[in-house]
Amino acid sequence: MNDKRSDTYPLRRREVVKRLTRSDDDMLVIAGLGSTAWDITSAGDRDLNFPLWGAMGGAISIGLGLALAQPDRRVLVITGDGETLMGMGSFATVALQAPQNLSICTIDNERYGETGMQSTHTSAKTDLAGVAASCGIPTTDTVCTDEEFEAALPVILEAPGPVYHVIKVRAEKLDFVLPSKDGVHLKNRFRQALLGDDAIL
Repeated sequence: MNDKRSDTYPLRRREVVKRLTRSDDDMLVIAGLGSTAWDITSAGDRDLNFPLWGAMGGAISIGLGLALAQPDRRVLVITGDGETLMGMGSFATVALQAPQNLSICTIDNERYGETGMQSTHTSAKTDLAGVAASCGIPTTDTVCTDEEFEAALPVILEAPGPVYHVIKVRAEKLDFVLPSKDGVHLKNRFRQALLGDDAIL
């Protein structure tokens, strides 16, 4: 596998995630465990963020369930390539259910960032956008440059879903910016912000 190519990608993950999350205060954001959870926290911790501390492979499924339960709210899943690889079967269910308010982004540095930066399959032949398209998700793309990212932003944030984008970012070790480690607090915070005080009684 080519484990050096991603060292030179121009897009940087923290800036990408900041741009994804800054435009809509009402958007519901699910982040896969590890680096993408740190990324959304670095971009600005907010009550309508739900960062996963576990459940590897589950971010897309959680986002799907949320999109179906809240059809009037935009749901954005931001997760990593390792997490997406573990949960690829969820693409088929997303395509079948076809929620128009769901957008999914894989922040792909081609590495398992939490276990030593080993190469993932996306550094070689695995095309996650191709997998999603083959499962029936109607709008998919792979973004590698700032120009491509700017063009993709309105699709990610506004186009009828489900939409899926792979965003190739530089492989780099960054300082941790951790959300609360209290899972009950994160769940209750999110539910209260979304549903009101009665949701946590």
